[in-house]
Amino acid sequence: MKTLVLGGDGFCGWPTSLHLASQGHDVLILDNLARRSIADRISSPSLTPIASIEKRIAAAQSIGSIAFEFCDIATDCLRLKEILAQFQPDTVVHFAEQRSAPYSMLGDSERRFTVDNNINGTNNLMSSLVELGQRPHVVHLGTMGVYGYNDDFGEIPEGYLDVTVKQTQKDVSICYPGNPGSIYHMTKVLDHTIMQFYAKNWGFRITDLHQGIVWGTDTELTRSHPQLINRFDYDGEYGTVLNRLLSQSQVGHPLTVYGTGGQSRAFIHIQDTARCIHLACGNAPDEGSLPQVFNQIAEVHTVRVLAQMISDKTGVEIGFQDNPRKEAAENQLRVSNQGLRSLGFEPITLDDHLMKEIESTVVAFKDRIDHSVIDSKARW
Repeated sequence: MKTLVLGGDGFCGWPTSLHLASQGHDVLILDNLARRSIADRISSPSLTPIASIEKRIAAAQSIGSIAFEFCDIATDCLRLKEILAQFQPDTVVHFAEQRSAPYSMLGDSERRFTVDNNINGTNNLMSSLVELGQRPHVVHLGTMGVYGYNDDFGEIPEGYLDVTVKQTQKDVSICYPGNPGSIYHMTKVLDHTIMQFYAKNWGFRITDLHQGIVWGTDTELTRSHPQLINRFDYDGEYGTVLNRLLSQSQVGHPLTVYGTGGQSRAFIHIQDTARCIHLACGNAPDEGSLPQVFNQIAEVHTVRVLAQMISDKTGVEIGFQDNPRKEAAENQLRVSNQGLRSLGFEPITLDDHLMKEIESTVVAFKDRIDHSVIDSKARW
């Protein structure tokens, strides 16, 4: 299977690209390397010393068929169409988006960049495929944040809500009402609308993966060679919450918890991200159907519970801070993940062994931690 991975140099894209290549996919990565340039701009490089894309690809040749082309899909449609016409993918995995909610809320330029990059990239991809007459299975990495974080409608279903219309008493299925909490999450809501439109009008097969917060750093493959190591973000803008807390614990920084820490969130390990996308690639929906939605999560915890777990293990105190975000102080979150489970997904869960995996990464590189970027600068 020829698989085009957009944004394959990123935190989720890189281990997924390696996993797909190891499973026999002919992988071509397209990336504009924006995540690397943003790290330079905000003076927060990866905790792990990641190799250049050229060295990564060279080392990955021992795993399977994998190549790289530089392309900014949000701004260079001609180049994108050239690559699509030449490669003719069976599957397109779309990671090529600015992925940080805090970064998207830093200021005017970050808000505009996130919208321009994410929305233009998605539309350019779909429009280019229409122009070329190609109909690959499009697998898009979305986020649980499109739903909002509450159980107002009960357990969050996978993309669609079954309701009864009062006026007609008809039972219908509607897209779950979007309730984004940041500019980044807003773009993911809009992505789904764009993809639904293209599926309806041009018969695309689309899978939208609403993913939880990713924790962990490496997979079996990224650990197999020093040049394949994955990036690890610990800063307040790009570090995911569990990775940030574990990094803070290793340098004695009070564990950063906003408000009461009662925010419930869904989590998934980075290795499961790669495994789930592989499952999704092999299970496309019917042509022209509504985009298939899977909730890509393993478990749900509150931030306070996670922080207490780490505090108990390390002795580092919890540093409760005023919440800089507009969000509920406490929330309940119940999420269905039956779609991927029905395909054989058995998730990795938070246990001592896997927490030690992250701790060992942080311990090995903790001298690279810059304390000045630990706290988030975004306020909303």
